[in-house]
Amino acid sequence: MLLTITTTYRPATDMGFLLHKNPANVQSFSLSFGRAHVFYPEASFERCTAAMLLDVDTVSLVRSREHALSLDQYVNDRPYVASSFLSLAIAEVYGTALQGRCAKRAALVEQALPLQANITVVPCRGGEALLKQLFEPLGYGVTAKQHVLDEQHPEWGMSSYYSVSLQNTCRLCELLTHLYVLIPVLDDDKHYWIGDDEVEKLLRHGKGWLETHPERELIADRYLKHKRNLTQDALARLIPEEAIEAGESAGETTVEKSTEDEALRNRLSLHEQRLEAVTRVLLASGARRVLDLGCGEGRLLKLLLQQRQFDKIVGIDVSYRALERAQSRLHLDRLPTMQKERISLIHGALTYRDKRLEGYDAAAVVEVIEHLDPARLSAFERVLFEFAQPATVVITTPNAEYNVKFETLHAGTFRHKDHRFEWTRAEFEHWARRVADRFGYTVTFSLLGSIDDSVGAPSQMAVFTKNIE
Repeated sequence: MLLTITTTYRPATDMGFLLHKNPANVQSFSLSFGRAHVFYPEASFERCTAAMLLDVDTVSLVRSREHALSLDQYVNDRPYVASSFLSLAIAEVYGTALQGRCAKRAALVEQALPLQANITVVPCRGGEALLKQLFEPLGYGVTAKQHVLDEQHPEWGMSSYYSVSLQNTCRLCELLTHLYVLIPVLDDDKHYWIGDDEVEKLLRHGKGWLETHPERELIADRYLKHKRNLTQDALARLIPEEAIEAGESAGETTVEKSTEDEALRNRLSLHEQRLEAVTRVLLASGARRVLDLGCGEGRLLKLLLQQRQFDKIVGIDVSYRALERAQSRLHLDRLPTMQKERISLIHGALTYRDKRLEGYDAAAVVEVIEHLDPARLSAFERVLFEFAQPATVVITTPNAEYNVKFETLHAGTFRHKDHRFEWTRAEFEHWARRVADRFGYTVTFSLLGSIDDSVGAPSQMAVFTKNIE
């Protein structure tokens, strides 16, 4: 299997610095599945080509397995086609270039170069159309030649194998990243076990381009070998609600601001505006002990931790994985002792009474209630307002009326696949006033984000204050 990367940037041999492979040498690398050889068929001032040749030892691979061997394990296409073996080789052999690091040519790392990648044989289960669907949105020109099943018997028809050439002007690390992710997607297979770590790889290497790719769902599904739970997790993290809502700030009329601070807030993402608004309410309430219910990855917790007013901050979420990400975001393992004592993360559901939630001054519920089944809302109301009874409760939720402003949303769909409902302003106010009356609170409302005269703002907030008896 052969991958070549060519540039006509001058001096073209600078690509050797980016790849950390000297054009004057032939280098070989031992891999878990065989060997990779890197050499330069051409290396001049005007044009330079780096070639990676993979020698996949399939016999050694199958002999290392514990189960009985069949003939198809020995006789297969893996030594000859681009597959997850090539992705692994890119990560191991070109790892530093993949990460976009080069001390000797730091400026060149960030420079878009004229690049052409040629792959001798690619199994593409989806045909040339899929090749173009995957690479053209990333700016590539795609040239593909389909191979016959057998050159001596052309009447047998065409195969699913292609020789592919990709042309683009981009950073070298971007080209390597796109190849790393998309080659296994074309093949629709991987030679190793897929788990949570693979989700992290996809999110890490897909950052900055996969979020907006029109085929992101197909990419995630194939990259994760059609494991539904992993695919759903990756897509939920890849396309958070704020990613859809971010479009509301582009090309839309915004309310004029009278101060520089307000103008700055207007340029922030909607989710940042939410978190800042909630933080201001909590500070104004005088609360010292605060709950973040449905804390997710800990974005609000990180803001609260920066405020000295809060002596005790607790985040709770039903997802262990979300709590792990929150722990990483907050760097809990590296916090000074006094800071670490101020914050804690607990696992729990918001629809079951939990004595750990009692005795707090305030609670924030940011973009959470719409993820609850409507039938469980009454249980959530009792858990929070009857049993926990914080003096202040801040709840935000999407404004369904504003959805017509999002070009990426089809009529009748929600902003996130996990939403169970989305309320209009009237529906939210009706629910909040009923809850306030039932449990002895006063409630006020405000809008978050750019305000449209006809449909309001993208998000809405209710602040509940406990009545003093």
